[in-house]
Amino acid sequence: MSRVYQAIQQAVKEGQQVSAQQPTIEDLLGLRSQEIPRPHRTETAAPQWIQANGKRSRLNLGDLTREEEMKLVQRVFLLPGPEAPRMTAFTSVEPGNGCSRVCARASEILATLVTGSVCIVDANLRSPSLHRYFGVANSRGLTEAALQFGSLQNGSLQNYVQQLPGRRLYVLPCGSFPLDHHVLLTSEGLRSVLKKLRSQFDYVLVDTPPINHYADVTLLGQCVDGIVLVMEANSTRREAARKAKDSLDAAKLHLLAAVLNKRTYPIPGFLYQKL
Repeated sequence: MSRVYQAIQQAVKEGQQVSAQQPTIEDLLGLRSQEIPRPHRTETAAPQWIQANGKRSRLNLGDLTREEEMKLVQRVFLLPGPEAPRMTAFTSVEPGNGCSRVCARASEILATLVTGSVCIVDANLRSPSLHRYFGVANSRGLTEAALQFGSLQNGSLQNYVQQLPGRRLYVLPCGSFPLDHHVLLTSEGLRSVLKKLRSQFDYVLVDTPPINHYADVTLLGQCVDGIVLVMEANSTRREAARKAKDSLDAAKLHLLAAVLNKRTYPIPGFLYQKL
C-alpha cells in the first residue's frame, strides 16, 4: 500500500476532503529532488521548497503568507558563507508564468530582511514590467546604462538606478527598447553594468524573459551566481520544463531554485505533511 494511499485513507477517516494530486516540480523537470542543487543550510524541511535531502514541497507565490515568502528568500539568498548568491537571475519556462512578480516580491522581502542594499534589474528587454510594478519612471535604465558604460571606461549608475522611498530597495528599469537585443546582451557595456551592480549593491536580482522563447538568460547567466526557474502549476508541460532545464545545463548555469507558481492545492497542505 503506497504512502499516498495511506495518507488519503487517514485523511478520510479524519473527515477531511481531498482530491487528486497536481504535478510536482520534480515531475515537471523529470528529476529527483536531490538533482536540483541547493547549498546545504539546514536539515529542517520547508513545505514550500525542493530540498536536497529528497523531501518534496511546492510553492505558490500567488497565495503565500508573509512567513512563507520570507522562507523562500532565506533559503535562496541568506545562506551562510561564500556559497550564498549575491547576483541571481530569474527566468520562467514560458510567458505568463509570473516570473516578474516572483522576482519583484523576492526583492521586496529580501530588502526587509537584510541591512545591506538590494537592487532589482529589469532585463526583460522585450516585455519590461518592473517599472509599473514599483511605480518608477522608465525613461532611462539598463539599456541606456549599457550604452554609456560601453563608451566610457568608468561609468556611473547614479542616473539610472532609482531608490524606493524609505527602503533599501533600488530599481534599475529596462529603459528604452534596444534596436538589437542580442547585440546589447552580449555587449561589453552590459557586462560592465552588471559588474558595477555587483560591486555597488549587496544583492542583485535580475528579471529575464522566458528561457524557452529567448536565449537572454543563458547570455546573462555567465555574470550571475545562479538561476531561479519559475513554472506555473496546471499550465507548464513536462516537456517544456525539461527543455528549460536542459538549456540551463547546456549553458552550465547553476539552478538555485525551481518555483511552482499559482498552485491551487487540491490536496490540502495538512495531507502533504503526512506523505
